[in-house]
Amino acid sequence: MDLVTPESILARSDDIVSREIEGELIIVPIASGIGDMEDELYTLNETGRSIWERIDGKCSVQMIASDLAREYTASFDMITKDVIGLAGELIKRKILVVTG
Repeated sequence: MDLVTPESILARSDDIVSREIEGELIIVPIASGIGDMEDELYTLNETGRSIWERIDGKCSVQMIASDLAREYTASFDMITKDVIGLAGELIKRKILVVTG
C-alpha cells in the first residue's frame, strides 16, 4: 500500500466511475479486483465528498486540507489527518492512487 503523506498527490483510479444520484455520490468499480465484489458500490458522506471533489491528480493532501480548512471551522491538522485517513482507505480499495 502506498503511504499517504501531506505531500502526496492523489488521483482517482481509472478503474472507477463516480456519479451523483439523488444527491448522493456513488463510486462504482468498473474493473475486477476492486473492493470485495465486482459490483460493490461505495458512497461518501459529506466530508468525504468535499475531499473527493478536490482530488484532481494535481493537488497535494496539504493543498486539499488547506482549502478545506478555509471553508470549514476545523483545524488544518485535524483536516489533514482526515484527508490522509480517507485517502489511505480509498487507496486500499484501489479507488484512489498516489501520483506524486
